Amino acid sequence: MSTGATPLASPSTLVGLLWPSRNDARFAALRAIVLMVAGSALLTISAKVQVPLPYVPMTLQTMVVLLIGASYGWRLGGATVALYLAEGAMGMPVFANTPPLPAGIGYLAGPTGGFLFGFLLAALVMGAMAERGWDRTLGRVVVMMTIGHALIFVVGLAWLSALMPFAKAWAVGAAPFVAATVVKTALAAALMKAAWTVTRRG
Repeated sequence: MSTGATPLASPSTLVGLLWPSRNDARFAALRAIVLMVAGSALLTISAKVQVPLPYVPMTLQTMVVLLIGASYGWRLGGATVALYLAEGAMGMPVFANTPPLPAGIGYLAGPTGGFLFGFLLAALVMGAMAERGWDRTLGRVVVMMTIGHALIFVVGLAWLSALMPFAKAWAVGAAPFVAATVVKTALAAALMKAAWTVTRRG
């Protein structure tokens, strides 16, 4: 029986096409829960694949955040990243350095906190851009992913600069990651374009 529920993912997103929502509240809620749990689990796994560096470790998370936002849409993508942050705030060991560092509010207030909150902003922006067709052509998706990474860096560096001088924040929070970010941007764009190509052929 139809309940007039509003789907959490737009049909214009990749996930919206692969797993369409229905005008049924129970189905929409179950679908959202499954996708959010799967997305937060993927974020946790990507956090553990890292190159340890002082203050801010290098992980695959930024790429995964952008792909989740672009694939899920801004509502579901944002909710997924928010769930991930909530898990960490509640003490679950989902962040890059947990363990040995304890998770919780204290971790979010530390040097990495700005980058984590930048994930949420980036997911929202990626989802909004994807719903407007920015994820369909290679040129646009490269621009989109570049914007997403830039947002994460801006928020992360702003936060880090409140804890230390800007020059040091740049040296430990941005400079070591520039080359890897270029690679992750290109990889995220290629994966997004390939996913749409395969979907259209199907």
